Amino acid sequence: MKQIIALGGGGFSMEPNNPLLDQYILKQSKKNNPNICFLPTASGDSANYIARFYDFFQKQNCIPTHFSVFNPSTRNIEDFLLQQDIIYVGGGNTKNLLILWKEWGIDKILEKALLQGTILTGISAGSLCWFESGITDSFGDGLEPIHGLGFISGSNCPHYDGEAGRRQAYHKWIQSKKIAGGLAADDGVAIHFVDGNVQQIVSSRPNAKAYKVELSTKEKKVIESEIVPWYLG
Repeated sequence: MKQIIALGGGGFSMEPNNPLLDQYILKQSKKNNPNICFLPTASGDSANYIARFYDFFQKQNCIPTHFSVFNPSTRNIEDFLLQQDIIYVGGGNTKNLLILWKEWGIDKILEKALLQGTILTGISAGSLCWFESGITDSFGDGLEPIHGLGFISGSNCPHYDGEAGRRQAYHKWIQSKKIAGGLAADDGVAIHFVDGNVQQIVSSRPNAKAYKVELSTKEKKVIESEIVPWYLG
């Protein structure tokens, strides 16, 4: 199975006392102690971010590690990443993440990992990167369109309820046809894809939701449909 779990927000970096989403991710590997690798590229490989990853996952039933492009632990990146059961991508600057991955060949390695059954997951930039397109604040002021890896068709918008202007900007760029319609997720929501299709939507917060956002060609306006996730608590 090709599995991708896209988090609109939440997880160890946003909800340190709420393990529901990260524990859900670990369970999907079907292994007692899965290898899980953190890619903090979008944050510039922030030492604090890496420390928080280990602080959480060292207490779980898994074997955590990370890979830094700024301080690489191995020259054989492909072998290292393909040994992982789960690859978890952190948030930050999506544009920089995609450029650095392409330069290091990590984008192609992640595609191989997906095809061999490695679970790909992540939050914010680590959610957006898997889709064909989405909106990002990577360029500075404002939210603008960006193209991702295209492992999932359509667009994505994380932090739908958590950051001012996200909903309006997502509607705007879909309306202008600069990006395709897609799926938005509130903080605390994870969208679980299997073989490119939504298998399940879960949440760590009782009132968090996901949304299908599309351009109606007949009515020439953006239509937003609310999706109530399965609350993990």
